[in-house]
Amino acid sequence: MSIRLKVILPYLILTLIVAVIGVYVVTRLLSTTLSERLINQLIQSGRVVSDGFAKKEIEQAETARVISFTSGIATSLASEKADTLFSQAEIQMRANSIDTLVFFSPQGNEVLHLWRNELGIVERASKNSGMAGLSFVTELLTSKNIRENPRRFMGLNSLNDEYYFYTSIPVSQSGEFAGVIVIGTTIQNMLPDLKSSALADIVIYGVDGSVIATTLNVADPSNLQAISITYDNYQRIMALTDVVTGNNISIDRRLFSLARGPLQVGNNKLGVFAVALPVDFVTDSADRGRFTYTFQFAVLFFIVIGIGFWVSRQIIDPLYRLVNTSQAISAGDLEQRTGIISKDEIGILAKSFDGMTANLQERTVQLERANQILKNIDKTKSNFIQISAHELRTPLTLIMGYSQMLEQDARNDPELKSLAQGILDGSERMTSIVESMLDVSRIDSNALFLRKTGLRIDLIIKKVHKSFDKALVERNIQFIVNDLRDLPLIPADPDMLQKVFYHIIMNAIKFTPDGGSITVSGKMVDHKAEPSVEISIRDTGIGINPDMHHVIFEKFNQTGDVLLHSSGKTKFKGGGPGLGLAIARGIVEAHGGHIWVESPGYDEQTNPGSTFYVSLPAPVEKNEEVIHEQTAS
Repeated sequence: MSIRLKVILPYLILTLIVAVIGVYVVTRLLSTTLSERLINQLIQSGRVVSDGFAKKEIEQAETARVISFTSGIATSLASEKADTLFSQAEIQMRANSIDTLVFFSPQGNEVLHLWRNELGIVERASKNSGMAGLSFVTELLTSKNIRENPRRFMGLNSLNDEYYFYTSIPVSQSGEFAGVIVIGTTIQNMLPDLKSSALADIVIYGVDGSVIATTLNVADPSNLQAISITYDNYQRIMALTDVVTGNNISIDRRLFSLARGPLQVGNNKLGVFAVALPVDFVTDSADRGRFTYTFQFAVLFFIVIGIGFWVSRQIIDPLYRLVNTSQAISAGDLEQRTGIISKDEIGILAKSFDGMTANLQERTVQLERANQILKNIDKTKSNFIQISAHELRTPLTLIMGYSQMLEQDARNDPELKSLAQGILDGSERMTSIVESMLDVSRIDSNALFLRKTGLRIDLIIKKVHKSFDKALVERNIQFIVNDLRDLPLIPADPDMLQKVFYHIIMNAIKFTPDGGSITVSGKMVDHKAEPSVEISIRDTGIGINPDMHHVIFEKFNQTGDVLLHSSGKTKFKGGGPGLGLAIARGIVEAHGGHIWVESPGYDEQTNPGSTFYVSLPAPVEKNEEVIHEQTAS
């Protein structure tokens, strides 16, 4: 029998049996009674209300923190400048739809009290709110700890006799305590959203047990007395830890069931609330014979499970072995085999799978050997570069020192002085190559250390330009700088970034014929993730073939025939070790940036030119830390 019949035929019969039994049971049996369902819904709604107040506290605390970090707020609060604080806070209050906003100075004085009237207009209170004496404010004023958690409170605002839910947080100024901010939302404004989430009407009680806010549509205010509770009941509910069901009440000829509990946010119990549902919220169903039907369904259910388990074992066990084997192979254990012997489709699949795994194991062994050889070669190459660079430094230092001494002694002998200068120039170029080799070694080993500070791109370009003044004059190449002074400061290592533009501009000089031009421009680019500064270096040189655009950023890669390059490092088509652009890419990527080139192609007759782009991350706002200014000297 094929696997298709093994799966379809038994489960077709079983599904038909289960469907018939299920239809019968569902039409005759209710899982719970009206009372149980109603109670569960009330308790669940009560928990949603408590969670709603907790979410509101988080929202208010976040808004208060945004306000506290608004420029000038902390300073005005600490110095008790009420008028200045009013102009700053009013904007925040309008923008965040805050119902009331109160500021307390470190001395405990109420500096400013703003509230939104019934027309939605923000007003400045003419008298103190009296909150300075409440624990949720005094605790923060006493501790003066800017890392204190928010405090919360529910109480009456004397300005408009409205009940509010308040959240208070400490305010810091340069790491010092600068006062307290209190944000409040009217309970009546919170209730519609809470009702929508809880799917039940809500009642909030005052400390005397009277109703202070509710979503129940009570036509006769005297009916609120039926919802109210006594002071003793209020205290008893405050001592509870969860929502419990209460009594049934009639409001406007409709019967409601209530569940009451303490309104707890964090570790604080702020008061007592209730959730109310109409008794006809769910439809009552007859429960006659409920236990009989449940027993019959359970017996049939387990029979179906037993038969299905036996049938599925015949099919699923081999599949599990296939899955386990494939997972072991994907984890790297190529020794695993399924071991399934069967003449059906699963057996054929297992045999093919085992054969494929054997071939994969053989190829993997070959690849691992080849990869190890390549790793050893790469490591040997990197070690050779690093050792060679370090070993060349000492003799080069000696040659440069003696060349300088010889140049000083040969001041009266022009020929000898020219020879000494030639040795010194060659030593300096060799030293530059050694430094480039060391930079490549640091980049390859991820040992590049960046000392980032705020940099002006125009000053970096000015410094690099100065180092090529002589070469630009000799080659009659015009150097143009556009749109750099208005760029923002970027966080970068000044020495490393100077190397980036040094290598790119030197590359532009080498491949631009005499009489050409090099133009450096910059602009801000707003990406979705973060803004960046984009610098372009455009030359009127011989260009680069498109298939070389990525290759030139690899180590030791050069365009054209190396044997045809000239010996001067700034001469036209001058030679070099092929490390400059690789170093530039490594440094830019270490800064989190990106470097690329655009060129229509290579042509020494038309000189299409090339444009190198360097993109570096830029901060969204101006850095408030002390910025190290670069100088061109």
